[in-house]
Amino acid sequence: MTQPVNRVVLAYSGGLDTSVILKWLKETYHCEVVTFTADLGQGEELEPARAKAELMGIKPEHIFIDDLREEFVKDYVFPMMRSNALYEGLYLLGTSIARTPSAMARPARAMTRSASSSAIMRWRPISG
Repeated sequence: MTQPVNRVVLAYSGGLDTSVILKWLKETYHCEVVTFTADLGQGEELEPARAKAELMGIKPEHIFIDDLREEFVKDYVFPMMRSNALYEGLYLLGTSIARTPSAMARPARAMTRSASSSAIMRWRPISG
């Protein structure tokens, strides 16, 4: 016999998919849901995500939004740029990703959305 689920932490964007999953978790497991949203530079999308979680019955103390912009740039964006990665067929240095921090969130969201499907990032070796 399995143990009951008392609490679940959900990586939450505030979008349709994660909002449906949030409701499903509450109805299926009758558990407390804690939301976690990573701030990767998406700016104006963060507070609506918080508000939507509250509207769906999540207690304010169980809504976490952490600023991970510095780690994201250091650990993902810079290595992608150094490796001449392509994003949607373009080299990153020629896109707004190289110029504006808020633009960094777009490939991050795309990367997380496509984790179970075909890769959108293709790595190219730097030619001499």
